[in-house]
Amino acid sequence: MAEGPDIARIGSLIGDPARANMLLALLGGRALTATELAGVAGVTLQTASSHLSKLEDGGLLRQRKQGRHRYFSLSDDTVGGMIEGLMGFAASRGHLRHRLGPKEPALRKARICYDHLAGDYGVRMLDSLVGQGAIEVEGDALRVTASGEHLLGQHGIELAPMRALRRPLCRSCLDWSERRAHMAGSLGKALLLHFVEPGHARRIEGSRVIQFSPEGDRRFQQMFPIVD
Repeated sequence: MAEGPDIARIGSLIGDPARANMLLALLGGRALTATELAGVAGVTLQTASSHLSKLEDGGLLRQRKQGRHRYFSLSDDTVGGMIEGLMGFAASRGHLRHRLGPKEPALRKARICYDHLAGDYGVRMLDSLVGQGAIEVEGDALRVTASGEHLLGQHGIELAPMRALRRPLCRSCLDWSERRAHMAGSLGKALLLHFVEPGHARRIEGSRVIQFSPEGDRRFQQMFPIVD
């Protein structure tokens, strides 16, 4: 048997269609009950509980109890990044299982990926910060520069509290629709909240779509200009 990480186990966990649907439902960042996930997967509650137990044992999910209910979510943003990356790979090979619909353009423009911004706007955000010299790309890693910390501070985004967290400050995440990287990590979350909390962007109910208000769009374009 080959030594090293057991990718076969992770592959088998994700490869089951019911479990894949559960993971995709949780990619929106919200915790869901076993009953809700059973509906998403199209299986009975008993079968869903078995799937959820396997995903939890594999380190892909975590659960918390609140009253009589148990809520499930992705264990952390690295799981979200892995799923988003797999979606990008599948799309690049033509393995698509959905038809284009009214929500498709909005989903590609801006959507939530676990807790950070993805889609065209997510990619533009990272590209702009790199172009402004705020972020340096080192392979697959991202690093905030001194000028970047100053620039973010001008927008009220302080990095010191984020650096105290165990979670990475920022890292790249392959975007499935754009086939390029957007930003994940604590900073990625903070940048999305920068628009959501004052009401300049909101998540569309029942969807991963992030919709910007006209004022939010203006502020986004101003904060993340296209840099040649």
